[in-house]
Amino acid sequence: MYLDNAGSALQPRPVVDAVLAHIRREAEIGGYRAEAEAADALAGTYRSIAGLLNCGPDEVALLESATAGWNMAFHSIGFQPGDRILTARAEYASNYINYLQAARRYGVVVEAVPDDEHGQLDVAALAGMLDERVRLISIVHMPTNGGLVNPAAEVGRVARAAGVLYLLDACQTVGQLPVDVAEIGCDLLSFTGRKYLRAPRGSGALYVRRDRLAELEPPFLDLTSATWTGPDSYRPRPDARRFESFESSVAARVGLGTAVDYARAVGVPAAWARIQALAAGLRARLAAVPGVTVRDKGLHRGGIVSFDLAGVAAARVRDRLAGQGITVAVSAAGSTLLDMRDRDLAAVVRASVHYYNTDAELDRAAAAIAELATGPAG
Repeated sequence: MYLDNAGSALQPRPVVDAVLAHIRREAEIGGYRAEAEAADALAGTYRSIAGLLNCGPDEVALLESATAGWNMAFHSIGFQPGDRILTARAEYASNYINYLQAARRYGVVVEAVPDDEHGQLDVAALAGMLDERVRLISIVHMPTNGGLVNPAAEVGRVARAAGVLYLLDACQTVGQLPVDVAEIGCDLLSFTGRKYLRAPRGSGALYVRRDRLAELEPPFLDLTSATWTGPDSYRPRPDARRFESFESSVAARVGLGTAVDYARAVGVPAAWARIQALAAGLRARLAAVPGVTVRDKGLHRGGIVSFDLAGVAAARVRDRLAGQGITVAVSAAGSTLLDMRDRDLAAVVRASVHYYNTDAELDRAAAAIAELATGPAG
């Protein structure tokens, strides 16, 4: 039973077939010729992502991961001493470490917006923190340690009204719930293929709003992302592909496009409704188990279900479930430090459902956890 879709979801057969077919073709004719043959498929990946996010293909860059896309976006911003970065208390460690790096390197100030009564980012508090020094609002759409869905569109309205750059980490939400960048109002958005989109590892993308592109220069460029125009000059590409580099896994990019097409054929709104129903069902089952505390926050909650079991370490729960063929994960405090410290949590078990999971699987998982709860601690 697979309940680690927030880590890496199971790829559907069409995605596997597309990736393997390209790799075989590389083995037959070489990587460059195989890439040339795949030109239409690669162009289709940009179009498919644009359709998924409601943007233009020229606003899409393909990267090897959400982290690569997020880092390229963040480090393209020309920070100055005294600039402020506003983020959420549920921010992911990798992102926050980069904020702290920018604080050391440029002298920026990093501030976390308080949560509201639901445990999500407080939009009113965010609005009250804005001033002329705020250079960036950067938040996660859904944190790694629970099902909370942050109010991304409400944040977007605040950012737009203030003219502040807005970066959204959507690695847990693209493919899980409808993500419309025009509705959200973000300027930059990163996501991965391997999670809810069911694409291969080594695939991801970055959305860059067209009218913000001119103020963003990636931290490094090459002959793909820029043109060498003279002995002392160069010109970055005029589209989002200035964030790409020459070398990439073409097979992963073809697989990403296939996965996006598959998700759109299934229907993201329908997938979202089923994921929410399954997650709510799992939360209800777990809440009925003595000793289990469900740790998810938020007015709206998605497919990540986080919990702990009194007297049993989260890693022990994960390993015992693995012994019964049930795959879950652990989120440790270091992955979302501010939020976990706020709640005095060292770690939580993370079970993440997808639309292909079943109620019978949830019954089995809950029964296995109930058995752990009545057994000896370990």
